[in-house]
Amino acid sequence: MSEKVVVTYSEQLHPWCIIRVLPDNPHQIVARFRRQNEATAYLQVLHNSAKTAKFLLIFEVQGLRKTPDAHTLS
Repeated sequence: MSEKVVVTYSEQLHPWCIIRVLPDNPHQIVARFRRQNEATAYLQVLHNSAKTAKFLLIFEVQGLRKTPDAHTLS
């Protein structure tokens, strides 16, 4: 799944994003990272501390938001 978004230069420097999926709103960006391994580690921390929340790890590049299914935690 991908959608067009406006990405600032600062956001381009941190393309890995963790988003929280909310029932009333499509998503909320929780944190941004430069490296995938840092984002994955933080995603594990979030998953352990908020077990009922659903988070996704995404990669944003040049206005496209890509959501890999393999990194979905609920």
